[in-house]
Parts: sequence; structure tokens; C-alpha cells
Amino acid sequence: MTDKIHFTKMHGAGNDYIYVDTTLYPIQDPVKAAIVWSDRHKGIGSDGLVLIGRSPVSDADFTMRIFNADGSEAMMCGNASRCIGKYVYDKGLTDKATVRLLTASGIKTLLLHATKKDNGMTATVDSVTVDMQEPVFEQSCQFIGEEEDVTAFGTVFRGTFVSMGNPHFVVFVDDISKVDIARYGASLERHPFFPERCNIEFAQPIDDMTIRARVWERGSGITEACGTGACATAVAACVRRLTGRCSRIIMDGGALDIEWSADDNHVYLTGPAEFVYEGEIAR
Repeated sequence: MTDKIHFTKMHGAGNDYIYVDTTLYPIQDPVKAAIVWSDRHKGIGSDGLVLIGRSPVSDADFTMRIFNADGSEAMMCGNASRCIGKYVYDKGLTDKATVRLLTASGIKTLLLHATKKDNGMTATVDSVTVDMQEPVFEQSCQFIGEEEDVTAFGTVFRGTFVSMGNPHFVVFVDDISKVDIARYGASLERHPFFPERCNIEFAQPIDDMTIRARVWERGSGITEACGTGACATAVAACVRRLTGRCSRIIMDGGALDIEWSADDNHVYLTGPAEFVYEGEIAR
């Protein structure tokens, strides 16, 4: 077994992770690896670690496990899913334009949007649409769109609960520039109301199709973007009649396009996926 692991740094709208093909480089302790490698001063630097594997079930092509920068395992990540779509296609692990990805929150379908290079012989993936399936309300015995008041440092935040395979609390504000994301996000993430902790979105409606959003991710802190968070924000905005079923969520690292389909009730997330660099790191 080699004493070094080959990794690929990728990002989706600025949400950056370290990707490892575990069929070639098994990771014995992904919790420790995520913590050490994600350190932006002493490690590679990232929002977490993503492990790619071959699916043990015939209904899916590949698997994804994702560990946040604090070592906690996430259920789902829309940005990481898109990056895996680009990874497996561009590296020749599949020639399919539609890929089925097994995650901790079920099988997700990825539609790859590829364009040919200048030589016209090969194609690379520029963006990916992920079928995030149906949104559900995270708190038991309640419904999508039901709002709750949660207090942090004496300030009351009225938010909408939406689960996109992981829990989100979406708070709409008048001026997002005045919200201390780090202070209130960290407090709300670990509020007693959320026994499993929660992702926190602060969102400002711009017009009837556009939302400016910032996110505090459970286990990672402030990130440039959050795919599931963008979906949760779009669903919450639609439920509250701030937007229609199609919206653009502008996050710190870029824009993500969301459609909450009236036909099948699924949420479709479209956005970019990009390579940053590749390297090797000691086990």
C-alpha cells in the first residue's frame, strides 16, 4: 500500500472539497483525514473530504461519502455531487451523460452537461443538474413551510425548516449585509431546537426570481456556497410566495439555478463544477 494518497481539489460555486477515488486509495480513518487535510493553514484546505467509490448496488453507478471540515459526516451535498459528476466523466470512469450517485440520503441522479474541447475529440463537463428529489420538513409531525422562532444572543430569528436530505433553517432578512453570519450561524447551528444540529441560511429577496443567500454549514462554518442550502432557500422562498418555482440563488461563490418542479415535486439544482488542482498527501 502506497504511503501517499492522490487527491483532487474541486469546487462548485466556491464550495471546495478534497476528492479521493477510494477504489485506488482506501481511506482508513476519513474523520481524521477530513480534519487534518481541511485545515487551511496546515493542510490542503477545504470545506471537507469527499470519498468516491463504486456502487455496491446495481441501481447506482458510484457512491459518495462526505466528511465536513470538523470530521462529522454529512448526509448530502449538492455541490459535491456535481463535482463528482465532472470527476467521473472527465477522468474516463464513465461515458454516461446521466449518472446515478448513491449517497447517505439516497440515490441522486446527475445530468451532465458536457462541451467538446477545441480539438473536437473529447468533451468535458461544465455544469451538472442534480435531481435532489422531494423536499421534506425536517421536524417530525410538521409540514413544509411552517415557521418557527429561534433565539440566538437575544435576537429572534423566524425561519422556515426544509430538509433536502439534510436539515436547513432558512431565515429571510431585509439586508443580508447587516447579519453577522459567523456569530448567529454558529449559535443557531447548535441551538437545542436542532438535536442533530442544522445548516443555517440567511436570505434576502432581490426580485421575484432572485435570492441573495449566505450560509453557515453544519460542521464547516461559513462556506462560499451550499447546494442543498440553495435548494432549501428556493423551496422556502416559493412556499412563502417570494418567488415562483424557478429561482436563482446567489451565494458568496456564485449563482445556482433551482427548479422545484410542479410535475414530480422534485427539486433540480444546476450549477458549475470545476477542477482546482491535483496532488499527493501522506496518509
